[in-house]
Amino acid sequence: MRRVLDEYSITRADSDEVDRLVEINLAADRLFDDTGLIDDASLLEHVPETVFADAIAMSHLFVVRGDYGEAVGFTLTSVRDGMLYLDQVSVHPDHGRKGLGAALVNRVIDDARHRGLKSVALSTFRDLPWNGPFYKKLGFREIPRSRLADWMLELEAVQAETLDVSKRCFMRRRVSWF
Repeated sequence: MRRVLDEYSITRADSDEVDRLVEINLAADRLFDDTGLIDDASLLEHVPETVFADAIAMSHLFVVRGDYGEAVGFTLTSVRDGMLYLDQVSVHPDHGRKGLGAALVNRVIDDARHRGLKSVALSTFRDLPWNGPFYKKLGFREIPRSRLADWMLELEAVQAETLDVSKRCFMRRRVSWF
């Protein structure tokens, strides 16, 4: 378990936490309500429970926990083409702006290192303050469109069904080895 600030810690998720993860996902998505970047119907959807369960079984889901051990945020990852892909970071708005998202992303970077992977990639909204600029501060750099992997283009096509992908980009951060 890793301590984050005084009252939070980051651990692997437990299978009995799926309902709480859905709550966090839905609450965090409300931050996009007035952006016009995600269609309204999609804001009512959440990561399917089976995806959470599979990620927990594969050790691809970290949670940040508050004082009483309750999950207040999470990261969901997968391995794609030799890199760790950060599918999602969500922090409940009641616990936002405390550095928990950054702590979760740094934990994912440590996980990539532990797995022997050379980089972490993600897709995000380029200009939204808690998206592209946030990741840039954490060392992520935009991948030029001409260098996107086939799986990234396929993912972008799926995202285009519900998101304004013209405002999105893929980013990558290399994992340093000490």
